[in-house]
Amino acid sequence: MDKNGCNIMNHTYAIHTLGCKVNTYESDAICEALEERGFVKKDFSESADVYIINTCTVTNVADKKSRQMLHRARKKNPDALIVAAGCYVNAALQNDSMKSLLSDSSVDIFVSNKDKASIPELIEQRLGDRACGSFVAAPEPVAAEQGFGISRISGHTRAFMKIQDGCNQFCSYCIIPYVRGRIHTRPLEDIVEEARRLSDSGISEIVLSGIHLSSYGKDLLAGAPSEESGRENVSGRMSDDILSGPDAPLISVVRELDRIPGIRRIRLGSLEPRLMSEGFVRELSGIEKLCPSFHLSLQSGSDSVLRRMNRHYTTAEYEQSCGLLRKYFRDPAITTDIIVGFPGETEEEFCETESFMRRMGFYEANIFKFSRRAGTRADRMEGQVPEDIKTRRSERLIAIADELSHDYREQFLGRRLEILTEEKVCIGGRQYISGYTREYLRCLMEAGDIGQNELISGTAKEIFNEKAIDEYIVLV
Repeated sequence: MDKNGCNIMNHTYAIHTLGCKVNTYESDAICEALEERGFVKKDFSESADVYIINTCTVTNVADKKSRQMLHRARKKNPDALIVAAGCYVNAALQNDSMKSLLSDSSVDIFVSNKDKASIPELIEQRLGDRACGSFVAAPEPVAAEQGFGISRISGHTRAFMKIQDGCNQFCSYCIIPYVRGRIHTRPLEDIVEEARRLSDSGISEIVLSGIHLSSYGKDLLAGAPSEESGRENVSGRMSDDILSGPDAPLISVVRELDRIPGIRRIRLGSLEPRLMSEGFVRELSGIEKLCPSFHLSLQSGSDSVLRRMNRHYTTAEYEQSCGLLRKYFRDPAITTDIIVGFPGETEEEFCETESFMRRMGFYEANIFKFSRRAGTRADRMEGQVPEDIKTRRSERLIAIADELSHDYREQFLGRRLEILTEEKVCIGGRQYISGYTREYLRCLMEAGDIGQNELISGTAKEIFNEKAIDEYIVLV
């Protein structure tokens, strides 16, 4: 019963998450809170009483997918309560060209990023109002800023944990600082407490995530007194130095999680190349449970394009960061993102990216065609690259990425590797257990009586493809 005495127990819900790992974490938190209230989770393809779409707006394609999922939910159950949450909602609130979303008849409740924690309460309220005959469709966006947290993720060995939100970088192509707001750091004690809960529930691996993870702690340090002058550090330059130093707040988080007995592995989400100072990398290399897999966002291998993007590093600095990781970790898996067809990108600049990409020897590279976002500087730039050229350039980089990824895996053949087992799969009529190495290489071993969430080791025998997009290392 809700507070009005209306029966809302045993309602079903389904959730669909678009976009980043922070969205994934927030969806997990929403699910946990709903199930604590008696809601039963259904697959998004099934009929449910409530549908939640945790939206993304990083590209025009993400906007389109968000709209499609909202309309698909309404089609699944015309009488369902439909909730649109997240970045696409924030963008619609701020951008006149996107305000049509707020009058979309497929949506009953609009929830901004800062209000996501209020979703379970809002759903209960609206279902109660509907049961009592006073339901009102398409209300105004709500405001009830609260925190998030999770304590379990059923059936998983790995959990993504949001420890930071917001971004102050303002890359010229990116809408995220406008829809996520300024940086906000989660207190260390909250992170450790949540990690302990996850460990107690059986989670063995934690992936630290954030909208701009590299800025973790900056909001706390920026106003701290300078040791030299005693004056307030308004510029934030001192805090930037601390963030990339051996005593960085992010390193403190990793150290604390390393002390939790049930946590076997720790991974870091996407990082800025500038964070990789020698002191920072050296300290990371001494933390036993930290996995040698690092995602350093590149975006372009051309310095002139990086300047137009308002990225705050050069290709030489990026290369130095990769060199430090390879100095302190044995064959670390370095992954990245690259945008092709940024406004004004010439064939020469694109070729610089091709060459740089090969030189870096990435394990994986996510290739994206530039997508114009209203409200960003890049949207107003001259020299927009035609779509057919972006497509051809994207195909060239994807082919290089596939080649580099295979080469990286191949160097592990003959080595003894340890995997954390995740699930059983059937390939060619044979049963295997799959899992990932510390470098995040996907591996298979004949299942036998091996279960989920076990650390096992074997010698890398061969590489084969189950599908065109999946390569496995087979262990014996």
